[in-house]
Amino acid sequence: MPTHGEQTTIPVKRVDGNAAAGALGEILRLDVTTAVAECRHCTASAALADAIVEQDAEGTIVLCRSCGHTLLTYVSREGRRYVEFAGLASLTSA
Repeated sequence: MPTHGEQTTIPVKRVDGNAAAGALGEILRLDVTTAVAECRHCTASAALADAIVEQDAEGTIVLCRSCGHTLLTYVSREGRRYVEFAGLASLTSA
């Protein structure tokens, strides 16, 4: 599989971010308790239900059970929701 930036013979079109709504909606509707997360730091893969979670009134931090690094962060503040997937190499449905 070619990496980003490599030339391929597959035709590609560029459009705005609205075009990603369908594909991302399919992924984000998955059952997160059975979704398998791969840690960007240690490459361990496990169901998110097996991760360590820290919570407070404003949000949730999901930690890799293998190495303790943050997989994802969710914050709800002033009517807005923020999600960061910085520690995930991948998230797949089971």
